[in-house]
Amino acid sequence: MGKFYQFARAIVYCFIKPLFRVEVIGKEHFPMDGAVLLCSNHINNLDPPTIGIVSPRQLRFMAKEELFNIPVFSLIVRALGAFPVKRGFSDREALRTGLKILKEREVLAIFPEGTRSKTGELGKGLAGAGFFALRSDCVVLPCAVVSSYKPFRKTKVIFGPAIDFTSYRNKKISAEEATDKIMTEIRNLLEKYR
Repeated sequence: MGKFYQFARAIVYCFIKPLFRVEVIGKEHFPMDGAVLLCSNHINNLDPPTIGIVSPRQLRFMAKEELFNIPVFSLIVRALGAFPVKRGFSDREALRTGLKILKEREVLAIFPEGTRSKTGELGKGLAGAGFFALRSDCVVLPCAVVSSYKPFRKTKVIFGPAIDFTSYRNKKISAEEATDKIMTEIRNLLEKYR
C-alpha cells in the first residue's frame, strides 16, 4: 500500500466509519496476495471510499472518465491509483490498464453495472467484468454494499468467498456468461444481508 494511499485512507476512515457505522462482513474471504478482481454493486458515490477503507489491500478503481476532468480532484484520484474508463462503448485503453493491474497481481475494483443504480436494486452487469475474469489469472471477489448512506444508519460491506475462474476459462465461456455468474454472487450477498 502506497504512503499517500495509506494517508488518504486513514483520513477518510475517520469520517466515513463513524458517520455511516460501517460494518464489514467476510473480511476473511479477501485474498491477501495475488491478482484479485473485486466486483461490487454500485448505489452511491461513497461506495469506492467505503469499500476502500475496509479492504486490507490497496484497490485500483476503474472510474468514469468525467472524474478525471475535475481540476485537483483528478490529481487525487490518480494518486490513489484509479484510472479512467470511457463509458458507453469498449474502451481498449482501460481494458489494457485493467489487465496490466491484474498481471501485476494487484486488486482491480470495478462496478460491473457500469453506473450507479437509481433504484438501489442490482442491475445487469456489463461484459467488462467477465472479460477481466476470463483474460487474467485472477480470482473474483464478489462484494456487496448495503446502505442508505444516511448519517448514523448502519452500512454493511460484505465480501463473499473468492471465486476461482479456472474451470470457466477452460470451458471458454463468453464474457457475458462470466459476468452473469459474478452478478449472481453479488445478488446472493445482497439477498442474504439486506
